[in-house]
Amino acid sequence: MRKTVLIVDDDPDIVSLLRLFLELEGVAVVEASNGMEALALIKSTEIDLAIIDIMMPELDGFQLIKLMRRDFKLPIIILSAKSQDHDKILGLGIGADDYITKPFNTMEVMARVQALIRRTYEFNETSISTNNRKTAVGDLVLDHEECVLSKRGESIKLSSSEYKLLNLFMNAPGRIFTKKQIFENVWSDHYIDDDNAIMVQISRLREKIEDNPRNPQYIKTIRGLGYRFCKKEELDEK
Repeated sequence: MRKTVLIVDDDPDIVSLLRLFLELEGVAVVEASNGMEALALIKSTEIDLAIIDIMMPELDGFQLIKLMRRDFKLPIIILSAKSQDHDKILGLGIGADDYITKPFNTMEVMARVQALIRRTYEFNETSISTNNRKTAVGDLVLDHEECVLSKRGESIKLSSSEYKLLNLFMNAPGRIFTKKQIFENVWSDHYIDDDNAIMVQISRLREKIEDNPRNPQYIKTIRGLGYRFCKKEELDEK
């Protein structure tokens, strides 16, 4: 099925360039020049992925993403001239799945769009076609059909990156995943020593699933190696 990408940027030249390359890839494109227009489109149109600038009038990209993450799980790429580490950490921390700085390589943006679409939708379609529609570990149940998590019966909203990270962990409890393995599985890109992105996602996920995020029972840090998800029998012993 043809996917639809929303471009949110107040620079018409950037919008035109991205539209040209996306349409050549067979992707439908809708556009907005500010956050308020984007929010209205998201509520009225079926959007599969959003590319969002940060510095925009009326409602900036950070505010828009926060509002989107209340109700929508679609993948989000930030495309911004703000290149400081704290901007990237903030963007990923509030729910973006990827962060690309301007000036950008158009082909890299296309590759990341296709990778996120492939990981988010083709993976989920494969999961739904199997009998293993849910994965349970301890008090957590991950529903692959709805892409939602429940803890002791209470639903927990996940971003697409959080879902992919938790799916990776819960389907291999006890296994140690290196930062490189985590990055390449969740972001579908080659690892470039981007520890901050991983740390932010792990921290956000712990806030959602752990009773005490400062003393995590599910996601364990293995110093010098990476992270592992506890086995069911380990949780039963506590």
